Amino acid sequence: MPASLLFTHSYFLAFDPKQQVAMQPYPPLGTLYAMSVLREAGNHVDLHDSMFQPGPEPLAQVLKLRQPRYLVLYDDGFNWLTKMCLSNMQQAAFRMIELGKQQGCTVLVSSSDASDHREKYLNAGADFILIGEAEFTLRELIASLEDGLAPKDIPGLAYLEKGGLTLSPPRKPLRNLDQLPFPAWDVLDFSPYRDAWLRHHGFVSMNLVTTRGCPFKCNWCAKPIYGQRYNSHSPERIVASIQKIREYWDVDHFWFSDDIFGLKPGWVASFDALLQAEKLKIRYKIQSRADLLLEENAIHHLASSGLETAWIGAESGSQKILDAMEKGTTVDQIHTARQLLAHNGVRVGFFLQFGYLGETKADIQKTLDMVLELMPDEIGISVSYPLPGTGFFEKVKAQLKTKTNWTDSDDLAMLYQGSFSSEYYRALHRYVHLRHRLKKCRQLLIAALKSPFSKTRPPLFKTLRESAGVIRLLQYWWKLRRLENST
Repeated sequence: MPASLLFTHSYFLAFDPKQQVAMQPYPPLGTLYAMSVLREAGNHVDLHDSMFQPGPEPLAQVLKLRQPRYLVLYDDGFNWLTKMCLSNMQQAAFRMIELGKQQGCTVLVSSSDASDHREKYLNAGADFILIGEAEFTLRELIASLEDGLAPKDIPGLAYLEKGGLTLSPPRKPLRNLDQLPFPAWDVLDFSPYRDAWLRHHGFVSMNLVTTRGCPFKCNWCAKPIYGQRYNSHSPERIVASIQKIREYWDVDHFWFSDDIFGLKPGWVASFDALLQAEKLKIRYKIQSRADLLLEENAIHHLASSGLETAWIGAESGSQKILDAMEKGTTVDQIHTARQLLAHNGVRVGFFLQFGYLGETKADIQKTLDMVLELMPDEIGISVSYPLPGTGFFEKVKAQLKTKTNWTDSDDLAMLYQGSFSSEYYRALHRYVHLRHRLKKCRQLLIAALKSPFSKTRPPLFKTLRESAGVIRLLQYWWKLRRLENST
């Protein structure tokens, strides 16, 4: 008799106000991969998707209705929001574990946060934590439990035994990603995702991943699931995935949620050629590094294959800070990559990070100057966030107190002793966004005045309305001066 598994995850859009405004929800891709592997092994799988749920409580009714033997909390390890290990989602996960145990389920958990805080999750009632890349760990564990065997020889597990924490040997990373079945897209109710994208953005976007892991050694970047290795699907498999998704839904935009897209030599060129051969036209966005984008013909093939937006991990306009982060890139490379992408018609986003150890007001000013000179199309701003397993965490862990995680993705709390206070960095976040937005408005107004009858000119009323933010800009400027003096 096949085992019955109910899969869910602990990311709730309702608990993350910033992402409710951004409204760019993506299905739990990592969860769907695991479901597909378990279904291929002959098990019965169902999905309770938490994304649009008001909280964990609706899970109770689903458990009563479906009566699964196993409740599997399997977070999407490809989505950066789950990697943030937000405390709102942790508390929701604990409640879901409790609901599963009340219904008599064996509860299994795979997530970045559970990997970092194994005993917390086990003490909350979880029976097993799946450490690292977990699809085959889960498959072997279910087979073992169904046969009544002890799981001690299965790699990649944490569990309580005789009152103490037991860790099995680590699981080796999966090298041939193409051996995985397609994610279980057929079990997903895509309609709320589609409706949210159409309502807020006018198009529909879907997530895919071409690789797992990242070989670079930025000392603040946590990699509890896929680690330091870098393994890749073939271009053929990704093209087949795009075709498969379009059999289900009318999707014209994709987010490739790789930590680093297109690192493998020749991969993007082959992907481009395959898309052309199949006459597939897509638009997509990626995350990348400035140095990789400067490799020969990289941007040409990216643009040719449909790249619309490249998010660069710029982090800082200060070379001193980039070096302290062990980022391995230079400010000059950021400048060059931005210019080349724009020349090829690709929109650019900058990820920026304030508050790293040793940052001064001069370093902050260099970052602001870089933003205003290069004027990326979008910016995302955070403050340095120490997560377990990183060199940065080891440097500051003695300073961490009761609050060790952000509540939601807009928290921006300084969890250690930085150069300035949390209040300062929250004001800086708003100030830099406003400076960028107001300069963008000025550029748009100048373009509109030069070509008042152009069909491509921006809506004048909207541009003027955004320009009114100058008053808020002055308020934040004054707040920053006050907070600087009080530090």
